Amino acid sequence: MSNQSLGGKVSINLSEHILLKALNYTGAGVLITDPVLPDNPIVFANKSFAAMTGYSMEEVMGRNCRFLQGNETDQNEIDKLRVAIKDKESVFIEVLNYKKDGTPFWNSLSVDPLYIEEEDKYYFVGVQRDVTARKRAEENYKKALSEIEQLSCPIVPLIGDIAALPLVGTMNEHRFEVVYEGASQHVSDHHIEKLIIDVSGLTYPSSDDLEGIFRLESLMNVMGTELLVTGITAEMAMLANSLNIDFPSSLKTAPTIKRMLEDIYY
Repeated sequence: MSNQSLGGKVSINLSEHILLKALNYTGAGVLITDPVLPDNPIVFANKSFAAMTGYSMEEVMGRNCRFLQGNETDQNEIDKLRVAIKDKESVFIEVLNYKKDGTPFWNSLSVDPLYIEEEDKYYFVGVQRDVTARKRAEENYKKALSEIEQLSCPIVPLIGDIAALPLVGTMNEHRFEVVYEGASQHVSDHHIEKLIIDVSGLTYPSSDDLEGIFRLESLMNVMGTELLVTGITAEMAMLANSLNIDFPSSLKTAPTIKRMLEDIYY
């Protein structure tokens, strides 16, 4: 064998060695499957995949990747993956998978077709990352937002078919939209006859607050629920007067919730 041919062979072997080593030391799990073989089995898995899933490379070779699926795996995402493989297209999904010990983890998976000209065939290369920590952070954020939304509309059951809704802090258009939606849902679900809205906790009463209260009164009226208002401050009354805003004659008011309940029952 000539030096040139020997050099070429060494170069090829070295490249394969470096590639294999790189695949095994990358932080992402890498799989290669062969769609020509029955059930599109795994023909290569790197060390990161083994570390991520708890399966040894020997355990996964020759198997279809579905062994990572479980009860809560989103089949819609799996269908997207299946269609992409059928059509030899790239696809990206995030799906709940399961480790060997049954521990669920969120898998950020990208799959791409790889055409090998020398073999005149396609393989599929899957690169996956465990994004469980990120998903948990996203879920915690959504939960916090939901709790904030609930705090924006903290409806308190009082007696029987009477409930109270305190408005606290500074209101804005978004908060009022939350109030409209939350109050409507609560009134409908719990058959509330009278909803007391207490405005004593508003930090800076404005004309927008008055408009929001009147809109809520109209909404409750359509639903057959009487809206009662407590806690109107002198500042709010003066604001309404300066803007020539008249409270609807049908809108009952009282200084406090306690006084309103006394008026209702006595």
